[in-house]
Amino acid sequence: MKQKLFKSLPVALAALLIGGAAQAQEAPVTNAAQQFSTWSIGVNAGVLTPTSPLGGHNDFSKNTSSFGYGLYVKKQFTPYFSLKLDGIRGKLKGDNSKSFNDGKGVAIVGGNSKFETELNYAASLSAEVNMFNIDLFRKQDALQLYVTGGAGLAGYKPKVTAGNVTTEYPKDVKELIIPVGLGARFKVSDKVNFNLGWSVYFVDGDNLDGTQRGGRHSDKFNYAHAGLEFALGKGKQLAFSNPVAASYDEAIQAKNIANSLKSDLDAQKSENAKLRTEMSDLLKDTDGDGVADKLDKCPNTPSGTVVDGAGCPLVAPAPVVTEKVIITEADRKVVKQAIKDLEFDLSKATIRSKSYASLNRVANLLVTKNFSLKLAGHTDNTGSADLNMRLSKDRAESVKAYLVSQGANASRIEATGYGKNQPIATNKTAAGRQKNRRVEFTLY
Repeated sequence: MKQKLFKSLPVALAALLIGGAAQAQEAPVTNAAQQFSTWSIGVNAGVLTPTSPLGGHNDFSKNTSSFGYGLYVKKQFTPYFSLKLDGIRGKLKGDNSKSFNDGKGVAIVGGNSKFETELNYAASLSAEVNMFNIDLFRKQDALQLYVTGGAGLAGYKPKVTAGNVTTEYPKDVKELIIPVGLGARFKVSDKVNFNLGWSVYFVDGDNLDGTQRGGRHSDKFNYAHAGLEFALGKGKQLAFSNPVAASYDEAIQAKNIANSLKSDLDAQKSENAKLRTEMSDLLKDTDGDGVADKLDKCPNTPSGTVVDGAGCPLVAPAPVVTEKVIITEADRKVVKQAIKDLEFDLSKATIRSKSYASLNRVANLLVTKNFSLKLAGHTDNTGSADLNMRLSKDRAESVKAYLVSQGANASRIEATGYGKNQPIATNKTAAGRQKNRRVEFTLY
């Protein structure tokens, strides 16, 4: 028996440590600002009895309860799992003053009539598992039920009496022990708990009471106790943290944020609808000459007539350009600066006045060098796809309208909207979304 227990003890301890590490890996991710207290110490006192209600062999017919006390240090890895290093001391007593088998057998005559064992220590490393939280909707609970199991070492010195002769073992006996138990923990304050517990200690030996009767059988004793536990460090106790309730609160918060975003989106839709109406009036081109009515100084131009930037027919048809268009680096810098300076009102296609100077230089390029220009509007992913597509198209058309108002040939300017479909940066950050809200200029 002892050899088996010696061989299995390292495996049991390794399992406890690996279990602790695994539980720690599964700990819920919490807000970085949230701190939890994970270390604690405890003291307790109660009664020691050299038997167990779980049954088994007893060497004496009557076992007496005696005073015991103990202390422990505990590390909490998750709200459900911890490792505890604890130790207890006390006395264990028993005699043969009553018969076995609940009075149906006869009292034992001869041999050892009583014993008294000084339990110098029973130290063990145990895993403690919280069974459940009582209130699923409280982030910090007040009551927990738990079970424990572990392994350790006990040191004790038995003293037995046979007739009128009392004999004490010459030195301490050391044996392996396996403690298992259960208990309840009550939170008195943020840093103090009241504990009630009961544990059974299985001893790898038949010498706890200094007596072997009817063959070798492993002894056992139990310890029922009450005590106080003191949490160390800052923050609330991780042991009483309820991740189910915390997740529920986060879900409610997410729902409130979603409702708020929906209200903002509805307001934005209303604003965009108004913007579309305004842009429809601004970009209306009744005669189809490429110049908006508000900028067309010669309305009702016949279809197919070549017009200038003001919508009036050219005096003479523009000569056909047969030479190759050469775009210089200086030309590209003008366009690049215009893209950099271009700004619109929030969620609108209205160009801000600080953009006019750069756009005027682009218009001058188009007029003096007879370049063609493609305008491509883009947005971030905020809002619906349809809304983004309309806004990107409206902004490109707004730039075209301004360039035409400065004398550029409307027929040589193409305005297209791509919505959110061609991002140049991530939409997960504000800086990335800012880069994606743009109008690109391409000379050719």
